[in-house]
Amino acid sequence: MKTTQELIELISLKKLEENLFEGKSSFMGSSNVFGGQVVSQALHAAYQTVPSDRFCHSLHSYFILPGNLEKLIYFEVANLRDGGSFSTRVVTAKQDNVPIFVMTCSFQLKQEGYEHQDEMPIVTPPEELMSWNDVAEQFGSILPKSIMRFVLAERPLDFKPVEFVNPFDKKDYPNSSNVWLTFNDVPENLPLPIIHQLIAYSSDYNLLSTAIKPHASKAHFGNTQMASLDHSIWFHRKPNLHDWILVNVQSPSANDTRGYTRGSLFNRSGEMICSVAQEGLIRPIIK
Repeated sequence: MKTTQELIELISLKKLEENLFEGKSSFMGSSNVFGGQVVSQALHAAYQTVPSDRFCHSLHSYFILPGNLEKLIYFEVANLRDGGSFSTRVVTAKQDNVPIFVMTCSFQLKQEGYEHQDEMPIVTPPEELMSWNDVAEQFGSILPKSIMRFVLAERPLDFKPVEFVNPFDKKDYPNSSNVWLTFNDVPENLPLPIIHQLIAYSSDYNLLSTAIKPHASKAHFGNTQMASLDHSIWFHRKPNLHDWILVNVQSPSANDTRGYTRGSLFNRSGEMICSVAQEGLIRPIIK
């Protein structure tokens, strides 16, 4: 899967019944289903059940079990409420009739009101930075196979970290990160629901990796079990998928084998397009 159109086709589910949908999975460098895929597919399912003039403003989800790449995923949507301005849905994703993921999401009519936002951090522009593939080429001969498999997996996204973390210098790093991301070959005139689903897919990258930066001298992908436990998104403004998007992430806390992260995504022109939050498992592997 290399293009945004291929990703849209993956996210777009097959409708089986009024509130039941079927989806497939794509390999993203891990033996389990990528969390961002399930979030985006669940959001797609919910969008099929709300009035067309309402758009998602927030979602909150839990990953219950790892998803099996070889099995279909079924998404059941429950309509909790359609009010005058807001609609609320609950989506449950299942494999073998067992829940693996659950999400609550809210949709709202477009309305005018007060506005403010944080300013986008001033960082090095993407044209001056190395991509994930550039880093892999430079360090590929000494990186663990598990990391290389993840970095080099075909994906419809490109990433350029602002702060480079050298996994071999055995030191800890600040508990924050900035990463530029962009989508490959984006079709023109995408509707806002599809844009939201694409952003939901991309928002599961670069979060837990920030939570282990303060422990980089001893924690890395090879000796630490990492998995998303929950995931929340608040959509603020329309994303521009035809340019680079800045992902600014902080990890205020880690405890009891869990790391907490929160982040803001900005259009390159400075608009804050969404906020994300996630707690994930960062458990040392004891051999």
